[in-house]
Formats: sequence, structure tokens, C-alpha cells
Amino acid sequence: MTQESGRIWVMGGRPLNGTAAVPAAKNSVLPLLAAALLCRGMVRLRAVPALSDVECCLALLRGAGCDARRQGADVVVSGTPVCSTLPGDAAARMRASILFCAPLLARLGRAETSLPGGCPIGQRPIDLHLEGLGRMGAKELDAGAGRLVLAAPGGLHGADFTLRFPSVGATETLLLAAVCARGTTVLRGAAREPEISDLADFLRRCGGQIEGAGTSTIRIEGRRVLSGCDFSPLPDRIFASTLACAAAAAGGRVELAGCPPGLYEPVLEILEQMGCTVKRGADRAEIARFGRLYGVGRVFTGVYPGLATDAAPLLAAAMLCAEGESSIEDVVFEERFGCAEGFERLGGQNGPGGCSPSARCRRAACTAPPLWPPTCGAVPHWSLPPLRQEERAGWRTPVISIGVTRA
Repeated sequence: MTQESGRIWVMGGRPLNGTAAVPAAKNSVLPLLAAALLCRGMVRLRAVPALSDVECCLALLRGAGCDARRQGADVVVSGTPVCSTLPGDAAARMRASILFCAPLLARLGRAETSLPGGCPIGQRPIDLHLEGLGRMGAKELDAGAGRLVLAAPGGLHGADFTLRFPSVGATETLLLAAVCARGTTVLRGAAREPEISDLADFLRRCGGQIEGAGTSTIRIEGRRVLSGCDFSPLPDRIFASTLACAAAAAGGRVELAGCPPGLYEPVLEILEQMGCTVKRGADRAEIARFGRLYGVGRVFTGVYPGLATDAAPLLAAAMLCAEGESSIEDVVFEERFGCAEGFERLGGQNGPGGCSPSARCRRAACTAPPLWPPTCGAVPHWSLPPLRQEERAGWRTPVISIGVTRA
């Protein structure tokens, strides 16, 4: 596989073999960077991946008045926020920018930002964030179209709040608001994802008092001051899922090191049902496939500990290489399968809310829409035999093309 000028060439027909280290999870790093605004000491996050969303977060921290920079593979944040208005460009590009509002409310009593951007995978309202913050003393001010202004001139206070849906982002926002609020906060119906537990572990290391993270009820006793700490974010279960699905599609044996298999167990269980062999260790897993890959029928995503919605397109890509029918439906985001058009070109069938990959996988050129990792298109191509020389001449664009369709 090679990449040039926004295009990725995939030449399949070879099994994947080797060991890959799983990096820190982006979905943990982003809320941890927002949490750094609450800390009066230096925060060091270890081995942070070089991603555009991370750079956006560093820009938001610098815009608030903090010193945020890379030191080798680490990210270091220090200083006190002095500006309650987040930089518009960075905030508008990234969904996670909403997480920075709660710490600014706690430290400065005000937060102003562009309405958060992100990936178009369906409706992603921030009403739960705002409802919870409102119960804790924040008020939304009239700011005009595309802007969000929140104020808590009297400071934030504890509340007993029930989330109508176990939203990860809303749980993180309210956890960040509560850890330095006056009194006790109880969050009911909270998300239970590993990233919630990781954020709570970080805040506890900084002096916060939090019980129940990882369950549906979280209790937080507010503290006026948090210190900094040195922290290693948890590994990226979606990255691990990506390589596991790639191994299933291409065949071979791949070891994923540094990530407990329990973090992505639903993916591993489905791959086993499809014909893969999975060996599990404390912080590693080996995925092997030397025989045929089989369809598994109907699969659904769900909130944790169910199948992660982010893993659905990856599994669908692997299912394209299987014999027999499979279908996968996302019950969390109604437009998760932006990859549907590309999968149709590869031989899949698509219906409302899901994909139905079949065994008719074929070579095609695809465009990668937002939040469709190019690996979703690369995964099935790894299972195909390499192009013969005379076939290569007929391809004017790469097998997988980001932003470019076949001529």
C-alpha cells in the first residue's frame, strides 16, 4: 500500500504478518487535554499520537492562554486560562471543542465558542451538555447564529442529573464541570465507555474525588483546586479494531501489542465467528486467519459494552471478504455508513441504517467521505489478488482514492 497526493494505492493478494503497537486513544486524549484547563500544575500526557484533532486541541488551549506544546512524543500543558473565547477556526472544525466549555466555566465563569463541528454521521445535538450545565448553574446567552456563549457568574454547583441517553460527550462535559463545582454531583444514566474511566482516573490523579466511573451512576465531590500530573492515556481500541479487521480480510497472523483485548472484545468475538483464530493476553491479542472467512448474519452496534459504533464500518469492510451473507446496523448514528457508496462499488448492498456486505467483493476506486477511514476501503482490497501488468494500465486512479473518483 502506498500513498501520494491524497491517494492510497492498495495492491492485495498478500497476507499480513507481524506485530503492531497500539497508540494512545484519540477519544481519550481530547477530553484529557480539555481537563488540563482545570489543573493549576503542569500536565504531561505520554505518547500522544500526531493527529489533526490533537493539534486543534492544542490551538484551543493556546487560545485560552495556556502553554501547550509537544515534547517529543508527549504533550505538555501548563499555565492558567485567561481568555474565555475559544479560537473560532479550531473550535468549528472539531466536535470535541464542546468539552472545553465546562473547564472554562469552572475557571473563568464564562465560555464562548463556535458551535462544534465534527463528522457528519447523523444528528449529534449538544442538548444534553447544555441541560446538565444548566442544572449546575450555567446560563446560555444570546450569541447569534453559529455561536455558543455560556456564563456562570456565581460559579458551578453540584446537581443530581439523569442523562436521557448515555452520551459519551455529555458524560465527559458534566464530569469536567462537576469535578471543580461546589458540592456533590450525581450523574445517572452515564456512559460507561473506557474513555470515561480514563478521564476519571486522570482527574483523580490530579486530586478530584470521583466514584463509579465505568458504571451508569457517577458521584463527584467538587474540589476547588486540581494539580497537574504525568499520565499515559489508554490505548486506542478503534485502532486495534482496524488492524484486527485488516488481518481478517487479508489473512495471515497479526499481533496487536499494548492494548487489552477486553477493550475491543465485541470485534474479536465477531471475527472468531467469521473464522479467525484469536489468542488473548493481558495487554495483547493475536489475530490469525488462514482458511475461509464466513458471513455471520445480522450484527448491531450498541453503547458500551456493546459493539462500538466506530468499529462498524471496519467490520463491514471485512465482511465484504466473507463467504455468505452478513449485515451490520448502527443503532447509535443514523448516518454512520458514509462508506455505503464505496461498499456498493466493492460488491456490497446497503439499506437504511446499515450495510449488507456479501461475498462478491471486487476491485474498485472509491472516494473517502468524512469519518470514513480510507482503511475501510483498503481492508477488502487487501484480500484481492494483485493486479496483473495489463490490468494496472486500465486504472487511471488508485484503487482507493481520498477525494478523487475514478475517471
